[in-house]
Amino acid sequence: MTLSSIPLNERPALVRAACKALGVDGFIIPRGDEYLGEYVAPCAERLAWLTGFTGSAGLAAILPDVAAVFSDGRYTVQLEEQVPHDLWERRHISLEPLSDWLAEQANGLRIGYDPRLVSQAMLASWQTPGVELVALAHNPIDQAWADRPEAPASQVMPHPVEFSGESSADKRLRLGQALSRAGHDAAIIADCTSLAWLLNIRGSDVPLTPVAHGYAILHADGTAEWFVASERLSAGVMDVCGSGVTVHAPAELATRLEALKGRTVRVDPVSTAVWFDTTLQAGGATVVDGTDPCTLPKAIKNSVEQEGARQAHAHDGVAMARFLYSLTVSGIGQHETDLVTRLDGLRARSNDYREQSFDAISAVGPNGAFPHYRAQVGHDRVLEAGSVYLIDSGGQYPFGTTDITRTLWVGDQEPPANVREAFTRVLKGNIALSRIRFPPGTTGHRLDVLARAALWQVGMDYDHGTGHGIGSYLSVHEGPQNISPAPRPVALEVGMIVSNEPGYYEPGQYGIRIENLMLVRPSSFKGSKGAFLEFEILSYTPIDRKLIDVALLNDAELNWLNAYHAEVQARVSPHVEPEVAEWLAESCKPLVR
Repeated sequence: MTLSSIPLNERPALVRAACKALGVDGFIIPRGDEYLGEYVAPCAERLAWLTGFTGSAGLAAILPDVAAVFSDGRYTVQLEEQVPHDLWERRHISLEPLSDWLAEQANGLRIGYDPRLVSQAMLASWQTPGVELVALAHNPIDQAWADRPEAPASQVMPHPVEFSGESSADKRLRLGQALSRAGHDAAIIADCTSLAWLLNIRGSDVPLTPVAHGYAILHADGTAEWFVASERLSAGVMDVCGSGVTVHAPAELATRLEALKGRTVRVDPVSTAVWFDTTLQAGGATVVDGTDPCTLPKAIKNSVEQEGARQAHAHDGVAMARFLYSLTVSGIGQHETDLVTRLDGLRARSNDYREQSFDAISAVGPNGAFPHYRAQVGHDRVLEAGSVYLIDSGGQYPFGTTDITRTLWVGDQEPPANVREAFTRVLKGNIALSRIRFPPGTTGHRLDVLARAALWQVGMDYDHGTGHGIGSYLSVHEGPQNISPAPRPVALEVGMIVSNEPGYYEPGQYGIRIENLMLVRPSSFKGSKGAFLEFEILSYTPIDRKLIDVALLNDAELNWLNAYHAEVQARVSPHVEPEVAEWLAESCKPLVR
């Protein structure tokens, strides 16, 4: 990633000088931008510009004589490779949090932060005795970054009701009524995916997630004030927004917040920058913490969005079948990055394909042991016979977003027994979660153990969540629901889509993950307290037979797998070339003991 002509080793000194001019001893640099989203535009890659670290999660702190970069276990190797060791310490964000580091290094100092880039929850986690955290009116990174790219200004496009399934006017009225019942006069919409969902718009301001930057104030009467440059609005945008949406220039945001004097305004402490709190309070509004009102409704897909998800996965199933077949013909000898390009090209054979939904994880052998590995041209491995290959990828279609992982054994020789056992135990976890029925009110936390039980039996585990929510032509990572060891008090509801992706990672050797997306639906099964819920599988791609130890599967698991493969063949075969259909028939044959 080329972000500047200024040499990397000269940038810390420029930032330190800017901090001194602003009257602070140091500065904290989060990964996120003003919208606190997962993906950021080039102009907002402040962490990467200053440190060289391009991972999707992390932060840095710079003091007069010392500096550190923080990220999680997914990026340990990447930190070591990208960050200059003579300029930056490398710290694990969970095991060695910023607050501890500040207590050690910054006692008695004034440390600045940009209140437009930091949420209340984030700021609270940084607090430590003896260190004064100071909100700055100017960002020292932006001052030092002389050749910073321009902010994105893509055209905002309509997302018609044929894809959204509900008009913006109806969404706003529904959510406004909920605000009114809660005693709130308005809510700040700062998450770009919430803004996109609420107004039925899409854009291309950041890679891989089709959003347009902007903010909104949603009022309890269902009207909304939208802050976006009017010249960015394409034809038809205001038609899908409907009546009751007023467009303001972004520069008017502070003035319109001050106009809420005497009103009670909901602000999400996780997804909204602290600048909104301080601006509202200074203007005389009463600020109350509360979840973004769009978060839960956005996660519960309506019938149109559910059908769109099925359609997107039908396209994806064809592309994945062609890709996996191609590996048997011309995969060996290809670089990991070449294989990403190949799969992207196969998805692009659909006229409805827009782009990847995230940077694909294409990992050969030991690279697969890093759950969020990203191959880079010139530094990637070659696919070799006798190795494990993991491909985790997804696509954006105007009617849905996909995410799927398959792990394969490359070559004709027999996979080692230990690899087959690990793979089969991961598969058992995937099947257990796929088959479960559960009562309404069940959270993903309660189901997570199902995906791990077969691994736990032999002392194995994986250090990531089992499932996340997925947007509808929006972010591939969407809350509030998840399936994880970490408790989250959000029940799985009909219409939610979650991933099912247990794994196992053997450092220095291989990684295994099997992922399908699943839709929560009502079950015909009724318990003593009424109807239960279950999962509908959305992803239809073969699971590598060579890696399955049938002896480890019980009858119910084997029957489920054979039925799944029969469904894969029935759904995908009519839409692929004869040679791919022939490969698919072999890959989907029933397994027997």
